[in-house]
Amino acid sequence: MNHLTVFHDVARALTQTLELEDILLVIMDKMTGFFAPERWSMLMVDESGEQLYYPIAAGEDNESLKDLRIPMGEGLAGYVALTGTTLIVPDVSLDTQWSDFARAHPELNIQSIACIPIRSGDKTLGVIQLFNSKLDMMSEYSQSFIRMLCDYAAIAIQNAKSVKLIHELTITDDCTGLFNARHLYTLLDEQLAISAANNSHQFSLLFVDLDRFKQVNDTHGHLIGSRLLSEVGGLMKRVLGPENASFRYGGDEFVALLPGLAKKPAIEATMQLWEGLRDTKFLSGAGLNLSLAGSFGLATFPEDGASVQAIIRAADTQMYAAKTTRDNVSVAGIGLVANGGGGVQIPAGRSATMAGADLATKLRIVPA
Repeated sequence: MNHLTVFHDVARALTQTLELEDILLVIMDKMTGFFAPERWSMLMVDESGEQLYYPIAAGEDNESLKDLRIPMGEGLAGYVALTGTTLIVPDVSLDTQWSDFARAHPELNIQSIACIPIRSGDKTLGVIQLFNSKLDMMSEYSQSFIRMLCDYAAIAIQNAKSVKLIHELTITDDCTGLFNARHLYTLLDEQLAISAANNSHQFSLLFVDLDRFKQVNDTHGHLIGSRLLSEVGGLMKRVLGPENASFRYGGDEFVALLPGLAKKPAIEATMQLWEGLRDTKFLSGAGLNLSLAGSFGLATFPEDGASVQAIIRAADTQMYAAKTTRDNVSVAGIGLVANGGGGVQIPAGRSATMAGADLATKLRIVPA
């Protein structure tokens, strides 16, 4: 194989796509074509910098590798990742250390090893492993070739990380860490596309406006107000979970997108958040222990709105209905269903979550 052709193909892949897996597959395809190993794999250093994982592998059981994590410093790849040194053993039978390792792991059938770090500056990004290559990997030419391919892999990884970071910054609110309003519209469009392909698909949209938040800013200042918004964002993520998306819509307004949730389970999720907001003491680290409440408006697609604009308008309308009494939840087509200072009262000894579950099946309508 002409090595200049290989480098041209890899360079072209780098400029044609920013999808990390696509580029790495091109690199590994060229590397395996050149060295013809029986098995190869690429490991990446995770975000913590403490473990390696397998994004792609060949000649291996991919399912068994998918969830495998290797601590830095452990095994061949862990050692190479930790030290940043290249390990090449053309014939393990001629090396006492690695012949012992091969005998200890007969299932690997190791005859030769090439384990090369992918590095950017003084940082290891990943490791490439080649087992039982048919070429002389000790030759200066071969080692130069494989290191150059690793340099290309490092460029691909860094580019992909930069693109990911830029994307995250464009869809994230920097105060709360939640998604921003721009991303809400993107995800709503995706939900409508899912619904177009599956007529039974439903989702719910929840609007939340913090009650009397201005008093916090006026009393404690905007820095404390921003920290409070951040803590509310953290509460929403914890209570609603990763399957639901939370957004800062603007000011002290928040939104939650509940994919796949019809009205009854959406009410239950809303009641959990309503209860969590009321029960949490905020800014304890600043010695304030503030109590907080909110006005919640819930609408469900498609019954309360069959377009992006309609479902947003329905949820927003309910939120403003809830603000007539504050500390309240208002549901499209139903009305007020829970209120800390009026409306439906939660009987003593029962949680708001339990009440929400009951309300979903036996709802009491409170006149606005």
